Amino acid sequence: MKIMSKIIASLLLGVALPAAAQLNGMQEKPAPAPADTILTNGHIYTPKGWAEALAISRGAIVAVGDAASVTPHKATKTRIVDLKGATVLPGLHDMHVHPIGAGIDQFRCAIPHGASPQQIFDVTAACVAKAKPGEWVTGRAYEVASFGANPPHKSMLDKIAPNNPVVFEDISGHSSWANSAALKAAGITRATPDPKGGIIERDRAGEPTGVLRESAAGLVRQHVPAPSQERYLQALKWSVDLMASYGITAFKDAGLSTPGAIAYADLADRGELKQRVIGCIMYRDEDLITQRILYARDRFSPTCIKIFLDGVPTDGHTAAMVDDYEPLDHGAHGGGREKGILMIPQDQLDTMVTRFDAMGMTVKFHAAGDAAVRAALNAIASARKANGFSGYYHDVGHNSFVQMSDITRARSIEAAFEFSPYIWYPSPIIADIRKAVGEERMKRWIPVKDALDAGALSVPGSDWSVVPSVNPWIAIETLVTRQVPGGGGEILGAQERISLKQAIDMFTRASARQANMDAATGSIETGKWADIIVIDRDVFAIPATDIHKIKVLRTFVGGEEIYTASGAASSK
Repeated sequence: MKIMSKIIASLLLGVALPAAAQLNGMQEKPAPAPADTILTNGHIYTPKGWAEALAISRGAIVAVGDAASVTPHKATKTRIVDLKGATVLPGLHDMHVHPIGAGIDQFRCAIPHGASPQQIFDVTAACVAKAKPGEWVTGRAYEVASFGANPPHKSMLDKIAPNNPVVFEDISGHSSWANSAALKAAGITRATPDPKGGIIERDRAGEPTGVLRESAAGLVRQHVPAPSQERYLQALKWSVDLMASYGITAFKDAGLSTPGAIAYADLADRGELKQRVIGCIMYRDEDLITQRILYARDRFSPTCIKIFLDGVPTDGHTAAMVDDYEPLDHGAHGGGREKGILMIPQDQLDTMVTRFDAMGMTVKFHAAGDAAVRAALNAIASARKANGFSGYYHDVGHNSFVQMSDITRARSIEAAFEFSPYIWYPSPIIADIRKAVGEERMKRWIPVKDALDAGALSVPGSDWSVVPSVNPWIAIETLVTRQVPGGGGEILGAQERISLKQAIDMFTRASARQANMDAATGSIETGKWADIIVIDRDVFAIPATDIHKIKVLRTFVGGEEIYTASGAASSK
């Protein structure tokens, strides 16, 4: 019996020992994952400092450090990329972009930013000459400030296009300028009332001038023939390829429609959607909200809602402001707009945001004026009170003007600020904004530093194609300098300048957090996706005024190289 007991005990111990070894951390380590790609001889920016090499396996970073740290991952078929000292950063995020609109703009009449009236007329004449009689001529982006004391009027376009309906969007996208033929097609006369959330500008005699604000622009837009689904797909492909060339590995589409959702799904199904994309569905599109997951794909998540709260703080005075605008000095318009337009009453907004929050959707607000920002934050606070804290950050977009009391409360309600740093450098729209709000408020225009100092999650968004370029390096530079790229001239809101590290962080880690992707991307660390970019110079070692000159050599998403510049270092 004693012998049998010893045998049984030995057998039991033999079974138990491996389990005990596991509990004590003595289990055998798995073999190093074989790398698909290894980057060597680089200058790699990580949270722990600069590294020399990294290894990528099945899309993930499996090692980052010196050359020796990646050697165990080298396999027979591993691709080795010699970076020759080039700098590697996490992929950049654009948290507010309109890629389909930007792509479709390539097929429309393009008015150069800052164009004089005569240049606009010349461009229009050329576009009309290519059109058939009666065919719509559309485009953008005129700037009212370019016209001086004689603002856009339908008669100006009538002279050039008496037989074609013409409608142009302004640089902000919040006003349109139509000729008489376009107004006639839309049935707009002096008897037409202003639609809810919109304004038909009129002269002193009460006749429409051709300028349509906010929702009033939709009265004409709905009569313009829609692009084909194939054109949507072409436009999207053109835009995502361009964004990849600038190092943008993730973005938020800030105005998703059903044709746009179909385009994303189709592009993904073709294997051609490479970036990580969140789609923000227009809040009135209940059908798309209901059917959203039908269009979801591995790299496309239509789980965000876009809500417009106001317009823009330009000549139309449509951004909702806490304090009055400066008085208008032309035309008869402007009555009742001393504080702009808040498009959704607070109680309705609270109910709406609480509903979307309970659905697990994030909300992106268009809020340019400080009264609109306040309304957005109030709605987020209401949702938190009703639903509790979800860990999802709703984001308030643009924030041209924000009261300090609202900045300081954003963190406590898990609200993020999405700033638009691409329009800081001097242009006619800046003069228009300054004229509308006055010099004192311009001192804190787009208050990024105030938000960061308050600990509020802050991210960047280009709003392309409202701005002429989606190039994030322009934004990174102007976050630091608040000047025209290259420096010189006026510093716009000097007290809101931030450090380069803060700017890079906004485009990487902070944006990944706002998108709830920071566990997997946003920094270069073992265990995260290899969403990385290789650039032609060390952004931290050059003058800030040279940042806009940076060129991207390679862009990787999930370890796949989705963009390679001509002449980039070869691999083997």
